[in-house]
Amino acid sequence: MTTTGSALSGALPFAGLTALVTGGASGIGLATARLLTAQGARVAVLDLSEPEPAGFAAALRADIRDDASVVAAVDAAVSRLGGLDIVVNNAGIGAQGGVEDNSDEEWHRVLDTNVVGMVRVTRAALPALRASRHAAVVNVGSIAATAGLPQRVLYSAGKGAVVAMTRAMAADLLPEGIRVNAVNPGTADTPWIGRLLDRAADPAAEYTALAARQPHGRLVAADEVAAAIAYLASPAAGSTTGTCLAVDGGMDGLRLRKEG
Repeated sequence: MTTTGSALSGALPFAGLTALVTGGASGIGLATARLLTAQGARVAVLDLSEPEPAGFAAALRADIRDDASVVAAVDAAVSRLGGLDIVVNNAGIGAQGGVEDNSDEEWHRVLDTNVVGMVRVTRAALPALRASRHAAVVNVGSIAATAGLPQRVLYSAGKGAVVAMTRAMAADLLPEGIRVNAVNPGTADTPWIGRLLDRAADPAAEYTALAARQPHGRLVAADEVAAAIAYLASPAAGSTTGTCLAVDGGMDGLRLRKEG
């Protein structure tokens, strides 16, 4: 068992706990890994990108589309951390287009990464999570799972699967003391959105449009999503499981009346 009661009583909320964050080299994953570290956790970052981020207990390179790569990386993380309490399934890729715009190969590639990738990581981590007194899995979904967004059919299908999978996993793993939740960010200010803007005909106009469709009128900050992930992962959320927490400026739930 990797944790003790001190994890609940220490000054830092994650003191004595260990975490694995996938897609941790940039964006929401990097913000989450930094926050968990600042709050006392020992964090292993897993990513396909190079160079590996510095400042963490371990930085591992793995392809979540390859089961052998995932198993080796998770085993290495557990070995270096001395156990595992928290898994943050953040790694994923984007996709654009309507229902006729992506080939079968692209559907398989995106779903294999964004859905089955989470399965591979969680499955590999389960033996270590079962040994933890504060085991938690947090999956990163999207507003695309609950709101119909234009030109996002493939991406939305994958994120909808993440939400459904989160609740089913929560039901299966609760008897073993493992909590499973998800965070659904709105359009976040991340490198992926930056690349989309770079390809737009008018990046400034596209940025304005993306910000305006969220009721609070701006993009979601990666640090805001990280804070929600940290709450769901923390022992303070011990009675929270099977929940999908929206961090979207009200985009999913609010219907504000336009002035004029």
